[in-house]
Amino acid sequence: MKKLLLTGFVPFLDLPINPTEEVVKALDGKTIGGYQIVGKILPVEFAESAKQCIEHFEAEKPDVVISLGLAAGRNKITPERIAINCRDGAADNSGVKLQDAPIEEAGPAGYFSTLPIRQFVDASVEKGYPAVISNTAGTYLCNNVMYSLLHKIEQEQLPVRAGFIHIPASHELALKKQSLPSWSQGDLTQAITAMIEVLD
Repeated sequence: MKKLLLTGFVPFLDLPINPTEEVVKALDGKTIGGYQIVGKILPVEFAESAKQCIEHFEAEKPDVVISLGLAAGRNKITPERIAINCRDGAADNSGVKLQDAPIEEAGPAGYFSTLPIRQFVDASVEKGYPAVISNTAGTYLCNNVMYSLLHKIEQEQLPVRAGFIHIPASHELALKKQSLPSWSQGDLTQAITAMIEVLD
């Protein structure tokens, strides 16, 4: 059976809940569409998030990697098209704040997702869960993880597909941050499940 590494993040900034953590916990150990799901939670730290993701990748040797991140404020699930070679944004959970910092000094400007993102969107919408392709994974930890893993796969010419999906806030998070659009945690999990089901 094929293996899929699914990653999420702990809470960060002033957001006390990260729904990606709950999606990963819900799907860890399940079999979906011919894939055994292995779930891992990453820290929100520039020095550790990509490092730990790659360590999990090396240990598990998956066929596919889907990393999840919270895009608080978005109202749709958004598979990301590209990651760029830049770290910037608010301070991470360890207080590190970077500005215009490359992820890989000699790395290319960007890497495109190798996941079937159009099929992901179509599968989600068909099941009734709003989704659209996003053309920016930002410059924070989500982009950092996506770029770093795709860089490793490209440099080592590994036959592994990988990419990133942003999800909206859960209702539980929106109750604490009431300006945020939100989904039920169950719908977030079902939408990600629908996307995994269309992987070949």
